[in-house]
Amino acid sequence: MPHQSEKKARNIRKQRQGIVISDKMNKTVVVYEIKKVKHRYYGKSITKKKKYMVHDEKNMSKNGDKVSIMETRPMSKKKSWRLVSILKKYD
Repeated sequence: MPHQSEKKARNIRKQRQGIVISDKMNKTVVVYEIKKVKHRYYGKSITKKKKYMVHDEKNMSKNGDKVSIMETRPMSKKKSWRLVSILKKYD
């Protein structure tokens, strides 16, 4: 029987925010995450970018929307994130 602390640690999932750059697939969107970090030696600000394939069950999000995503079990070869909410609609 697992301890309470072990069980609690297993339920913590990563969350990210990003912008939808493609909604052409059915129930899947591509989300682009952009982070600004400082270089550890030079101190200069660097832009880091990453793409995520995200499961969107109801096809709610469109290109340009700012969304919140959460890590989940693998749903396909590249898709292991799901849409949590749409933070801001693109007008």
